[in-house]
Amino acid sequence: MSKNNRVGVVYSTNPDYQYQYDDDAAEVETLPPQQQRLVVRLERRNGKPTTMVDGFVGTEADLAELGKKLKNKCGVGGSAKEGAIMIQGDHRDRILALLADDGYHAKRGN
Repeated sequence: MSKNNRVGVVYSTNPDYQYQYDDDAAEVETLPPQQQRLVVRLERRNGKPTTMVDGFVGTEADLAELGKKLKNKCGVGGSAKEGAIMIQGDHRDRILALLADDGYHAKRGN
């Protein structure tokens, strides 16, 4: 374990002290589509419309896979990171339909 993941105590002079470590390095298990609660909304980034999909709970790899699928189906670019998927353009209706077809619970935001 890395010393940076210690919880509570930075240093101890007790040679028998057992440090507690933060398991933050372990990724969160991906919830099945039926348990996901996604929100699809529109944002303006640099004056351009961007469809945002928020609320994904799972690994970065699974998030990237879902983002890639949505980008391919919409025929546009975007990115997926930190639990959110960004799709270039206003594709809210299409994305809501695609997510519903895959069994995700998704609702329209703002």
